[in-house]
Order: sequence, then structure tokens, then C-alpha cells
Amino acid sequence: MDVNAAVAALAAIAGVCTGVIAMLAFRWSEREQAKPTRTSLHTDAVLPPGVDTVLSVLRSSAVVLDESDSVVKASSAAYALGLVRGGKLAVEPMLHMARDTRRDGEIRQVELDLPRRGTGRGEALAVSARVAPLGSRLVLLLVEDLTEARRIEAVRRDFVANVSHELKTPTGALSLLSEAVMDASDDPEAVTRFAGRMQIEATRLTNLVQELIDLSRVQNDDPLEDAEPVRVDELVAEAIDRSRHAASTKQITMAAGGTADLHVWGNRGQLAAALGNLVENAVNYSPARTRVGIAVQRVPSSGGDDIEIAVTDQGIGISEKDRERVFERFYRVDPARSRATGGTGLGLAIVKHVAASHGGEVTVWSSEGQGSTFTLRLPEAGAVRNRTLTGPDEDDLALYPSDTSLVLDQPTVIPAPEVLP
Repeated sequence: MDVNAAVAALAAIAGVCTGVIAMLAFRWSEREQAKPTRTSLHTDAVLPPGVDTVLSVLRSSAVVLDESDSVVKASSAAYALGLVRGGKLAVEPMLHMARDTRRDGEIRQVELDLPRRGTGRGEALAVSARVAPLGSRLVLLLVEDLTEARRIEAVRRDFVANVSHELKTPTGALSLLSEAVMDASDDPEAVTRFAGRMQIEATRLTNLVQELIDLSRVQNDDPLEDAEPVRVDELVAEAIDRSRHAASTKQITMAAGGTADLHVWGNRGQLAAALGNLVENAVNYSPARTRVGIAVQRVPSSGGDDIEIAVTDQGIGISEKDRERVFERFYRVDPARSRATGGTGLGLAIVKHVAASHGGEVTVWSSEGQGSTFTLRLPEAGAVRNRTLTGPDEDDLALYPSDTSLVLDQPTVIPAPEVLP
């Protein structure tokens, strides 16, 4: 009996202990559930009503800091820019601004250059940071990425500087030549010589202004407004005829071949200007008694067949570093040679704009001392209507593209050409 009583007593004590432990665990669980979570603390309980919604629709990167400099709320853009790491604001100048604003309540703004994450090339990220108090304990940081805006502004400045320089050269030459003509009024031979030079400079100035107008037009006009099926054979014949005199002077043979009776869809004037620029460049940069070939072929594409028009010369070629920039405005592989040929540095830029606005592209293959092949690729008429045409990119609208066109590793294969009469 005593043993049974002892066992019963122990069982009762164990039951009481179990009940006490269970009750304590239940109460602890209730307290934990009643605690605000990190999310609720950082949004619902801390941020003023409606602020979370407003921050989510802002284009700027937004970061909200509490009195301990911990990040209460941060937009995805702030993480993408590398402003927030490990729940803390990672940019020291912005952190100091936030502390000063928390202390005196004044709004502060500053522009900073930050290292770009993940590039390893030391590229700077230009941002504008604005700090303002949010309630009594919080601080709001708004950061805007100014990198693209600064780049576009620099591009526009470069473009204006290049235009000014290019216009100044022939106008200055005309001024000097006119003075020389006046001083040599008693020397008919000198007057004739200076007048000839004046005519050359006037022609160069006229060509530059015309190409600036053409470039502005292809950037602003929609080629599909006056689009029509354009026969490629006619474009090729027109381009050859445009450079026939210059080719004849240098004894350059121009030949065309490939698939006949192909059509592209677009603005005939713009397409003729683009192909004419390619053929003219090929003639101008080719040595005497060489050959310029123009090949046309149909190539398959994911959205329908494309038409490739390849212009090949046997000229001086283009180095690898220059191939990346030949489609930039006013860029010349050999400035001295370009001035000798009367080039303006805008021809290939016009070609690129025309190709992009017609849903195509222009590519280049070249080897120094062996020549170059420029290939204009355009959607075939009929197939183009099933595609979404893409106009000039943002770099193009900035008037000075920094991106480069595709550079081919191998030249386009050109069928045996037929010499045009």
C-alpha cells in the first residue's frame, strides 16, 4: 500500500509539473504572437499611413531610416543600385546627410558619383540624393539615377561641338580664300586658282549642311508614312550611277550581282540615300584600279525573309578599334584622308538610322589592307508587315550613339557579280 501511494503521489506531482509547463509554454506563445513582426514593425506600425503605397509608385529609389539608422523600408531600385546592404544604408555621405536631417529637420540634397556594382571597370554611377524628415523619428531618402541623363547631355554637347568645328573649317577657308582673291585681283591665274579652291570648300559646306538635314530627317520622320515596295535592283543601279563619275576618275570597276527582282518595304528616298552612302564610301576609300562589288541575296529570318545588300571594296580596311565607332557621327578612321575625299563623317550614321527605322541593321566586316564589307539587312516586302519595326534607340535620339553596331567575324559571301553597263 505504501508503495502504491508513493507511485500515485509521484504521478500527481508529474501531472502538476506538466500542466504548469504547458501553461507557461502557452502564455509564451501568446506573447510571441502578440509581438509585432519585422514586416509589421517596419511598415504598418512605423510608417505613417499611406507612405508605403506612395513609395511603391515613386520612380526614384526610396529608403526610410529609423532613429538607429536601420532601414525600415527600401524599394527594389534602392537594392539594385547598391544603396542598401544588410539592412543598412551602404553609402556613407547619404548616411551623414540622414543624420544631419534627423537632428535639425532640414531638407538636404547632393549629387554624388558612386561606384557601379559588379562591373569591375570603375564606372561611376551619377545620382542625386534628397533627404527629408518623415514624421518625428523617420528620415526619407530619395535617390535618382542621373547617369543616363548626364551621358545624353555629354553626347549633345559633343555633337554641337563637332558640328561647330566641321562648319568652321570650310567657312574659315572661304573667308581666307576670298581675301586672297581680293589681294590677287591683278593676277588672273591666282584668282582662278583661289576661285577653284573656294568652289571646293563651298561644295564641302553644302554637302555638310545637306547631310545634317538628311540626318535630322531620318531621325524624325516615320519611313512607313510614305512606305512602298521598293525594288532592290533599282536601288543598286541608282547607287552605282551616283558614284559612277568618281569611280571612272579612279578607274574603279563597279559590279553588281546576286539574286534579282527582290523588294523591300520602306521609304524609297531614305533607302536610296543609305545604299548610295555605302557605295560612295567604298569608291572614295578604294585605291585606283580596284573593284567595288554589290551583292544582293535573300536570307531566312525568324520573322520572315530578309534582304541583304553587301557592298565590298578592296580599300585600306578598318582596324578593330575603329570598327566599333565607324557608325558614330563625325567619326573618321583617317581624318586627313576623309578631308581629301570631301567626307563629312555623317554618311554611315545616316545608314544606321535608315536601317534601324526600317526594322533592319547595318553590319561591317573589315581587315586592314584587304578591304571592307558593309552589309545592309532589311526585311523583305510582305514579311515586314508581320513584324514590329523598331526605330532608333535611345542613343540615337541622343544625337550621338555610344553603342556600336554588330561587327561580323567573317565577310558576307558575294556571288560572282555582273558588271553593269
